[in-house]
Amino acid sequence: MTPAAIAECFRRFRDANPQPTTELEYTSTFELLIAVILSAQATDKGVNKATRRLFPVANTPAAILALGEDGLKDYIKTIGLYNTKAVNILKTCQILLDEHGGAVPADRAALERLPGVGRKTANVILNTAFRQPVMAVDTHIFRVANRTGIAPGKTVLAVEKGLMARVPPAYLLDAHHWLILHGRYVCIARKPRCGACLISDLCDNPQFEA
Repeated sequence: MTPAAIAECFRRFRDANPQPTTELEYTSTFELLIAVILSAQATDKGVNKATRRLFPVANTPAAILALGEDGLKDYIKTIGLYNTKAVNILKTCQILLDEHGGAVPADRAALERLPGVGRKTANVILNTAFRQPVMAVDTHIFRVANRTGIAPGKTVLAVEKGLMARVPPAYLLDAHHWLILHGRYVCIARKPRCGACLISDLCDNPQFEA
């Protein structure tokens, strides 16, 4: 896809959804961090169902630590990999208290040192909570970037770097949300909804046209 076409893609995304955001429910940066950790290999809908029970009871590092491992698992047991996630969340809460005064750091290196937080999760936090122009590439964004030709790449990191280089700066802050929503509801994996696509005429893959 040409630079002009990419710019037009994101102009259309912005016009259709001027203030995109995550579908995870949260009221603080810490809640967002926990929700994103829980969302690995799980749906946002499933995470929200669990955190609607958890956060009214425990939504600070100290409060979650007070639940203990079994107590925390009781709230998140409907989520895939909940055993591992519970252990990681408790370790993360302890590090936040010991090293960051209970606050979530706005630094990639510090975030990636937290158990259960990899590059993608760190990018989500940096972008959504701290409004930094970074790109968190999940399976939806990886698919959309490759299928449309916006930023083809064989690896997640290659796609991330491609998007950072090719998305116009004016759109970069919200590009993550536009792309993930597009991949989740329109440019879906098995049968992309090209007939409902805002950018189908700009897409590099005409075989996906409806």
